[in-house]
Amino acid sequence: METEVPCLDLSLPEHALSAQLRKACTDTGFFYVANHGIAEDLIEEAFEENIKFFALPEASKQDIIADENNRGWTPLSEETLDTENQTEGDTKEGLYFGREVPADSPEAAQPLHGPNQWPSPELLPEYKRVTMAYFEAVTALGMRLLRLLALALNMEPDFFLHMFQRPMLFLRPLHYIPRRSQPDQGIFAAGAHTDYGMLTLLKTDDAPGLQIWSHGRFVDVPPKPGAFIVNLGDMLERWTNGLFKSTLHRVITDGSRHRYSIPFFFEPDFDTRVECLPCCCSPDNPPRYPPTTSGQHLLDKYAQTHSGYDATSKHPTNLLTKAVSASKDTVDV
Repeated sequence: METEVPCLDLSLPEHALSAQLRKACTDTGFFYVANHGIAEDLIEEAFEENIKFFALPEASKQDIIADENNRGWTPLSEETLDTENQTEGDTKEGLYFGREVPADSPEAAQPLHGPNQWPSPELLPEYKRVTMAYFEAVTALGMRLLRLLALALNMEPDFFLHMFQRPMLFLRPLHYIPRRSQPDQGIFAAGAHTDYGMLTLLKTDDAPGLQIWSHGRFVDVPPKPGAFIVNLGDMLERWTNGLFKSTLHRVITDGSRHRYSIPFFFEPDFDTRVECLPCCCSPDNPPRYPPTTSGQHLLDKYAQTHSGYDATSKHPTNLLTKAVSASKDTVDV
């Protein structure tokens, strides 16, 4: 079953889009964006390069296994997003790339900051060039959406911009193997979870699989040609005091083919203060969450959902092993 996820046409004037966006953020927390300005040729190149990477022998992928900065390859089934309901890890492997931060930069001392690990140029000579071009393009799209979010909250369009001077940006290409999900047996392509941060900008191939929790059940959100799927994360729900929704979602595959997707996590600067926006609280609706920072919020989420993760350390003992449940307690998947 599908649900009605709205599609925003970014060629429309901002004032018209902001009203549509507000409704999407308060209703489902998911929406499509069309006429986004990212060239289809670049998107196709990005998928082609990642298909090549995931086809490499495991030994070649092991050369860039994910490090303490959350950059590199994450093996098949290393992540379990919903241990309440899963009997084994997600049937996917992935990569993490962030905003490039030189190892000798003072910024690299912060958790989740540092240089990227790239596939060998001898094996994939075009991979870094294509990935960086895609990274920059989707970052620009995220900045456009920031203005619309501010307008949707009846604030000045530049309200969030100063919080994105050195943002935490994470590109995560994913490969789902052709294995049939069996929810009744605890086997999922990606277990039910909500995203941690502010915005996720997702591009998928034409294989279905994404489902969101809506009106008491999981419903399909199919890929839409020429459009990105965007969803809100826990940080934005916290910022807006629950007005904007961070929605539970999962991936279910039928086992007939490989599936590829490229989510992009768009988060503010590490030290950005996150507290209830004045437009989202009142004497009758006081803040539900204490103030925190963007970085601390993400570290707390990792500490809750990744076993062995030490949020006080630059060098976690096990950043990307099995995750504990990130699903809503009231949901039975």
